[in-house]
Amino acid sequence: MKYFFLAYAIIAVLFIGLMPTRGAKSPNTPIRLFPDMDEQDKLKAQKPSDFFADGQGSRQPVAGTQALGLNATGALELGGIHDLEFGGGIGYYASGGIDGYFANGMPEELKLTADNVTAFLKRGEEVYGVNCAICHGKSGDGLGVTSNYGVPGIANLTQESWFPAAYPDGRLFYTISNGKGNMGGYKHNIALRDRWAVVAYIRALQTARKAPYDAVKDAYDKGIATQAK
Repeated sequence: MKYFFLAYAIIAVLFIGLMPTRGAKSPNTPIRLFPDMDEQDKLKAQKPSDFFADGQGSRQPVAGTQALGLNATGALELGGIHDLEFGGGIGYYASGGIDGYFANGMPEELKLTADNVTAFLKRGEEVYGVNCAICHGKSGDGLGVTSNYGVPGIANLTQESWFPAAYPDGRLFYTISNGKGNMGGYKHNIALRDRWAVVAYIRALQTARKAPYDAVKDAYDKGIATQAK
């Protein structure tokens, strides 16, 4: 057995000794046991390409292409993003605060009316379902999918401590934007209008949670019947 280890050590030393040192240059094709990402089917910026008839690697966007999440009429559509609404900014609409204090209520910039508030809440439901429900649950009770895997510190948004009197709308908006505890911020993922829509939808969930059974009986029974199918 000792001769085996001796032979193994000699072979290892020879192998390492024959290997070039890091940074060494050689005209020979390198031996790559794991090529990884050395060669990729991609085009580098400003480089030519034989794939296209004109030989240019840089291409213009396909006709009709628009940036993801952006649209020309976004200013007129709920959920539409008509400018770069993911960065900083001042004022209640962008920060959730007024003169250093968190406030309640929806910002005037949203231009909410009786005609569009339903669509605004619907947008909040959609964005909440994509970004929030996985942790906070569909009803906001903190029993989302991640709670089944022992993720700690998931807020139950239906508790009184998260209601407007204790946790103003502006503070809830700020938390969504910048994160809290184990939750990361979403200001770079969700536009301003959509973050406020989520705030409004969470308030709707809280209100529905406190509503008497007689007021929501039909909707509740319909939901139970749908789940039973």
